[in-house]
Amino acid sequence: MKVKVISRSTDEFTRERSQDLQRVFRNFDPNLRKQEKAVEYVRALNAAKLDKVFARPFIGAMDGHIDSISCMAKNPNYLKGIFSGSMDGDIRLWDIASRQTICQFPGHKGAVRGLTASTDGRILVSCGTDCTVRLWNVPVATIGNSDDSSDNSMKPLAVHVWKHAFWGVDHQQDGNLFATAGAQVDIWDHNRSQPVNTFQWGNDTVISVRFNPGEPAVFAASASDRSLILYDLRMSSPARKLIMRTKTNSISWNPMEPMNFTAANEDCNCYSYDARKLDEAKCVHKDHVSAVMDIDYSPTGREFVTGSYDRTVRIFQYNGGHSREIYHTKRMQRVFCVKFTCDASYVVSGSDDTNLRLWKAKASEQLGVLLPREQKKHEYHEAVKNRYKHLPEVKRIVRHRHLPKPIYKAASLRRTMTEAERRKEERRKAHSAPGSTSTEPLRKRRIIQEVE
Repeated sequence: MKVKVISRSTDEFTRERSQDLQRVFRNFDPNLRKQEKAVEYVRALNAAKLDKVFARPFIGAMDGHIDSISCMAKNPNYLKGIFSGSMDGDIRLWDIASRQTICQFPGHKGAVRGLTASTDGRILVSCGTDCTVRLWNVPVATIGNSDDSSDNSMKPLAVHVWKHAFWGVDHQQDGNLFATAGAQVDIWDHNRSQPVNTFQWGNDTVISVRFNPGEPAVFAASASDRSLILYDLRMSSPARKLIMRTKTNSISWNPMEPMNFTAANEDCNCYSYDARKLDEAKCVHKDHVSAVMDIDYSPTGREFVTGSYDRTVRIFQYNGGHSREIYHTKRMQRVFCVKFTCDASYVVSGSDDTNLRLWKAKASEQLGVLLPREQKKHEYHEAVKNRYKHLPEVKRIVRHRHLPKPIYKAASLRRTMTEAERRKEERRKAHSAPGSTSTEPLRKRRIIQEVE
């Protein structure tokens, strides 16, 4: 006679140390777990609520400037360093970890309008309204020293005086060339005191310029005549020009998809374009209630940060119509410049109140070293939230943000105006002959014409 016996070895259930976890064996047969989806839904709900409880995005402020922050630049060779320039001509290198000034770069007699670092991070280029371009040697020896060394001043490597004021500068991703924006676009070499090339299309001031991260010879610029212009250094003239209804304040290329760029516009929106097809925007990113002053892509290319005249910083998905996050403080004034750090973990904003502010890119992210169990728990919470994000209650909690009263009222007013325009357009269409009027989508509506 055969006798079947349940046999369990004690070794499988006995812990080797008292700190070890108890081993638990589970049967994942769905017939035995009738409430699995209900339990997961509650977990997703709790995970969304916990995100709100632990959302503490603001890390700290870096003060030292005595005038508005006008521009910033990342150091591609040094993760913790960021450069900032102010309206009184002061340039500083900051250590993000200690939030202290590493060194200063004195010399500009007017507002610093543009900062950029070379690819190897050893040369800093600055330009401003005093009609000078200055090249600085970035101190390697003091990079590791995060003590406050405000008396540590640097001397410029070279000073180039030119005929007009400058409004922006950007360095090639790979090479010795950099471009300045002013009355025209000038291309400079590190070793030359005169521009090696000049581009001009119209008589209006160029206010921002950005090199393509994938193709070193291609760059884009925006001008005060509401135009976006694409240039190619291999050609003697500008390539294409797009004229919009309102001015573009800043441009940023997507580092992972270098054919796409996003323009921060004066009409409170950002517009993503494909450089190969400029007659229509790929996506319109709405939510700001005042002019968008600056924009910067995350190194991952999946999201970008914007700073606006409405005193807020917003983070958008690269293909999302509305922001996933909004940051604001009572003391923060108009935001003129924003940057993602090189590891995509933090956002730095510079505003009118002379402070740089450091924010977490994910508001509820836990700082510091995580244990493997904590990491798995966070990943599980993200997974269940993503699985049930379409359900009304989870969606409501994830989307909800407390807004300052002026922002809330201005956003409500903008919605009312947009809805009124839509109704008016519908009525005009209803009372016209069939086919005589057509509704143009917003992605095309803000474009006046494209010039080859």
